[in-house]
Amino acid sequence: MKPEMDIHEVLRYLPHRPPFLLIDRVLSIVPGQSITALKNVTMNEAFFTGHFPGNPVMPGVLILEALAQAGGVLAYRSTNSSPEDGTLYLFAGIDNARFRRVVIPGDQLTLEVSLLRAKKEIWKLEGKAYVDGELACSAELLSARRG
Repeated sequence: MKPEMDIHEVLRYLPHRPPFLLIDRVLSIVPGQSITALKNVTMNEAFFTGHFPGNPVMPGVLILEALAQAGGVLAYRSTNSSPEDGTLYLFAGIDNARFRRVVIPGDQLTLEVSLLRAKKEIWKLEGKAYVDGELACSAELLSARRG
């Protein structure tokens, strides 16, 4: 299956850069509705050197950040904007975050984000991260547009 957006196009829609870019590709996107993206988790991730040596576990806050970045791509594509035109979508809040399983090197996170509602410049999103079809994390995310 050809991805909807490869890494080069993802880089056009997110201001993040390695090591903080947490989306590798977008499998599908329906502007104004939903996005499904992937994050390949490798032992080369900088955070694994300290979290935790000998037992590497992806920090939960970075799983949430990956979901927020997927939501950012959805917002940019839905509004025909990009960081190049001075628009920023900022992570503005989180509710009901739950972690169901650990994420370790070799896992592939499937990030599913859906728009719950948009009011003015604030977007409320539902995010779920899966590994091999098993729910790893879920949360409601708020995104605020600046610029």
